[in-house]
Amino acid sequence: MFLERKPLGVYGANCYIVACEDTREAAVVDPGGEPEEVEKILEEHGLKLSCILLTHGHGDHIAGVNALKEKYGVDVYVHSADAELLRSSEKNLSDMMPIEPVTVEGFTEVEDGEVLELGSLKLEVLHTPGHTRGCICIKVSDKLFTGDTLFKGSIGRTDLYGGGDDLVESVQRKLLTLDPETVVLPGHGAVTTLRDEIATNPFIRNLETF
Repeated sequence: MFLERKPLGVYGANCYIVACEDTREAAVVDPGGEPEEVEKILEEHGLKLSCILLTHGHGDHIAGVNALKEKYGVDVYVHSADAELLRSSEKNLSDMMPIEPVTVEGFTEVEDGEVLELGSLKLEVLHTPGHTRGCICIKVSDKLFTGDTLFKGSIGRTDLYGGGDDLVESVQRKLLTLDPETVVLPGHGAVTTLRDEIATNPFIRNLETF
């Protein structure tokens, strides 16, 4: 598996490029801006962009979507509960950010448990509402893209549009069932592991694991 992290956009959201080593098919997770940086990585490593995956619909995670979608003609995947965020710069908060307001049209809605194929890689959708209604994590082998659901030492905000009091429950029911050695690739900040977060993250360390 090819994997590269690149903080992009107004708030330095982590964008990830993941690809099948055999077929060179690539997916971009959360292109939050500066699409030319994504293009450079794809070109440098001889990768062919196959799709764009969004962990949720906030402006700082989607600002580079339209440019990449137009250049490569690929599908954009987002959970159905966050479709409204892509269609509204007010709901996705981009009209409050120091960027041009962002909306996205023409995307594919996914649901919990769906598995997308990327060459020999299987990308599993885990619905983890709380930061937004349609927040998802994406599991690929022993890697987990958590967006703004789980960070190193913290969890996502729940006071923005679409947020709720079910974020900790989402982490407990969907993430703590996974292998503790799973590598957590968050939407902001440093990479971590589930084991480290279970041991040290004040928001989840006292939760029952499965």
